[in-house]
Amino acid sequence: MTIKVLHLISGGDKGGARTHIYTLMEGLKNKVDAKIVCFIDDTFYEEAKSRGIDIEVFPQNGRADMSVVDRLAKLINSENYDIVHSHGARANSISSFLKRRVNVPFITTMHSDYLLDFKGSFYKNLIYTPINKFSLKKFDYYIAITENFKKTLVERGFPEDRIYVLYNGIDMSPEDDIIPKDEFLMRNGVVADGKFLVGHVARQDPVKNVEMTIKAANIVLQNRQDVMFLLAGEGSETERLKELVNSLNISDNVKFLGFVKENMSFFNAIDLNLLTSESESFPYAILESSKMRVPTIATAVGGIPEMIRYGEDGLLVRDKDYTDLSQKILYLMEDRDLLKKMGDKAYNRVLENFSMEAMANRQVEIYKMILGDKNV
Repeated sequence: MTIKVLHLISGGDKGGARTHIYTLMEGLKNKVDAKIVCFIDDTFYEEAKSRGIDIEVFPQNGRADMSVVDRLAKLINSENYDIVHSHGARANSISSFLKRRVNVPFITTMHSDYLLDFKGSFYKNLIYTPINKFSLKKFDYYIAITENFKKTLVERGFPEDRIYVLYNGIDMSPEDDIIPKDEFLMRNGVVADGKFLVGHVARQDPVKNVEMTIKAANIVLQNRQDVMFLLAGEGSETERLKELVNSLNISDNVKFLGFVKENMSFFNAIDLNLLTSESESFPYAILESSKMRVPTIATAVGGIPEMIRYGEDGLLVRDKDYTDLSQKILYLMEDRDLLKKMGDKAYNRVLENFSMEAMANRQVEIYKMILGDKNV
């Protein structure tokens, strides 16, 4: 009998959770009968529809509107869903109310550290972080996307025997809509003139610490001018970061691209990828850059050391150590053969260990174990 799973997600997602669920739903085709319900009618919904995903919007009039719980309960009971699978703080909150109404296992995928999700906003952090913490305790099962994060959850009191690890996966089939490098740069107003291109894709909020990349860029540019840093993303820190770049007089070599929809085209255009977050789980930016054979230098936080083998398919630096980061950028700029070898090894590692198929198969295995557990 085919397992039926209802996925709940806010619908306003733009980061790793968005990519994860698109990839997961594609991988689960012909394996699980899966449907998504989201609560915001936004680009997430439109893109999911365009991908052929079974998705519906149950609109909320603000986060406090729990009228959607009745609709969800009727849907689950009438369609005989086996599992409710939540993604993100809004969906977790709704699930905590819904759980009282339906008799199926509830599971949530924890895509990031819930204590840091709202770090960029004082108000949201003050209100939504405690609500999410409370809601999370109501779930029957949890999915952590790294072994490191599972360990953290156990240390915070979550039951170890109810936590499964599922690494993010990526579709490794060839990309057929990659924008050629020169065209991508032209579209984004970048005149590279043959410079070495260092990229950074991240939401520009405090937890992503884009400032570390900018400070490293400043040191690199004191040594070499044949390099350009491309910063993709938007967030609460964007204006402050632009002011920092201007104050350092490096705006000719550090470009803000804003939100970039064509991530794979971005990675195709650059020579080296950076990720300087203070906290990460299992970031898609590393998987995506690896698919394009571009190695990454990243902070050794969260699950990143489970993704990058130091010196083989990338390099790691200490959190906030922008001086070390700058030296490692210069090191790879000097050794293009090593840069290429790392990129090739990064591609092969993702192909062998973090593919969409591997993720989907593991997810089905987890669902089967949950339904076989009679102690919910």
